[in-house]
Amino acid sequence: MKKIVGIYQNKHMHWVGDGFPVYNLFSYDHLGQSISPFLLLDYAAPYRFKPTTAQHGVGTHPHRGFETVTIAYQGEVTHKDSAGGGGTIKAGDVQWMTAGGGILHQEFHSPAFAEQGGLFEMVQLWVNLPAHSKMTPAKYQAIDAAQIQRIALDDVGSELRVIAGQYQDTQGAATTFSPVNVWDGTIVEGQQHHFYVTEGHTTLLVLLAGEVTLNEVQQIQSPSLVVLSREEIDFSIKAEQDSKFLVLTGQPLNEPIEGYGPFVMNSKTEIAEAIHDFNSGKFGVM
Repeated sequence: MKKIVGIYQNKHMHWVGDGFPVYNLFSYDHLGQSISPFLLLDYAAPYRFKPTTAQHGVGTHPHRGFETVTIAYQGEVTHKDSAGGGGTIKAGDVQWMTAGGGILHQEFHSPAFAEQGGLFEMVQLWVNLPAHSKMTPAKYQAIDAAQIQRIALDDVGSELRVIAGQYQDTQGAATTFSPVNVWDGTIVEGQQHHFYVTEGHTTLLVLLAGEVTLNEVQQIQSPSLVVLSREEIDFSIKAEQDSKFLVLTGQPLNEPIEGYGPFVMNSKTEIAEAIHDFNSGKFGVM
């Protein structure tokens, strides 16, 4: 079984814009190459918004050098970007945006959700692009819940959704630039399941809700990140409560990481170029 390399918790919520109350569960600033090719994960735990006619979210801002993946559990977000991508993601949907060589975008609660109000719950994951793909043209993948294959893990309701990569013989809905798996799972209290991943992959377990025992020895409470060893291929999860989790695995890029706010490149020179290109209007217009 894979060894537990580290367990990390963050119970301090902060706001992204005025629409996303999040817990940052990991960042390359602190964990560096140990989480490559993943860069960051923010969890917007369930939060109730009152009905409003105001616009809540994050206004126009740039990105370069990586991809953002937004998984909607409750609530709705309307996205628009300078590459012509856009749309509204609802509960169960996923938005996979490749910033590539540069993009401007904005994310707001959908007008329908804002007017009605209710619980809002989402994850945003940043996935790094390999050096040879960092300047790829920007693109947008809107993945409806119906496009994501669901796998029953048992006969009492535990299941796995394959957002990217592959689980057993089931292919993920998203296309990626390097070998990456993004599995979105739920496990019913009392159930235990083994998961198998590619040896050598970075392997992260993100426990969003509930409580589990990992590898039959380590209790994990939510919200938590568990970094597992790249050696060996399997680990087990037993649910002490009904639990919700993500399994993220990926081939490490083994490339320098240089980040500055919304830009993640391989060198300070490339960061300076990104800032210059943004200020020069080369990321397009909204």
